[in-house]
Amino acid sequence: MRQAAFEHVRALNDIYDDLTSDDLRAGFQFEGKRFPLVNPQRGIFKPREMRFTLSIRTVYPRPGAKIWYDDQTRVHQQLFASADFVDYAFMGSNPDAADNRGLREAYEHRVPLLYFVGIAPGRYLPQIAYIAGWDALSLKARVGFGYPSRLDAARFPDSAPAREYAIRAVKQRLHQATFRQAVLTAYDGRCALSGLPEIRLLDAAHIIRDGDERLGQPLVTNGIPLTKLHHAAFDSHLIGIDPDFKLHVSRRLLLQRDGPMLEALKSLDGQTLRLPPRVRDRPDRDRLSMRYSDFVAAA
Repeated sequence: MRQAAFEHVRALNDIYDDLTSDDLRAGFQFEGKRFPLVNPQRGIFKPREMRFTLSIRTVYPRPGAKIWYDDQTRVHQQLFASADFVDYAFMGSNPDAADNRGLREAYEHRVPLLYFVGIAPGRYLPQIAYIAGWDALSLKARVGFGYPSRLDAARFPDSAPAREYAIRAVKQRLHQATFRQAVLTAYDGRCALSGLPEIRLLDAAHIIRDGDERLGQPLVTNGIPLTKLHHAAFDSHLIGIDPDFKLHVSRRLLLQRDGPMLEALKSLDGQTLRLPPRVRDRPDRDRLSMRYSDFVAAA
């Protein structure tokens, strides 16, 4: 049953960049029955039919909403600061409560579980995880992460270098997911070139690539939401954006004649980028200038 849950989440994760609350509530099928992946009201979940905890979850709070646990505001900070483990708060103050005993039993039996890390209100990044420590005094468990290439019940990293490698992969995924979510939210979930509102088809394109230590930070002002086609064209310098937010299509594309999709790309030439509602979220003009210089050079 645990393996069926893992395989279902892995299949979803192969398709989508992150999972929604609806995805988690919809659950998975096992032997003709549907089982949820989480308890919507609690962060620790064990179906009655299972001996050990199936999942833990950290909710990303909505603006202005009450903060129930430190995890809600600290999990990202912990992940980026840690070389191996992060803390997970118990439910309530009784270490012998059923949910907390479930964490202890998962620790004692080395049982893999799913950790749904909140990246935005109602959106989660799924990870394979395990309980690496359980402390009744601090009312916290220590959580480690499994090997990044497998979202299943594979063995856990059993050395410091392996644990560092695993959490580094989690950090990279979290970096990408939170950046994407922040950029899409700033633009109301629409492509800045076409206006397409389907977020499953949108990427958060970096203006200056994240490999640039000085200007490649995961800031909204360094990102633009683009469909996967427009993202590829932007990265290939087939579409450029100047510091005044004007769109330019390369001569290479303008000279081609090959159907409506190409014509839609060509029609962007001379148009203006769709800007986010808040001025502070607009693309940084200095970064655009640098990127546009690369577009001109590639022409």
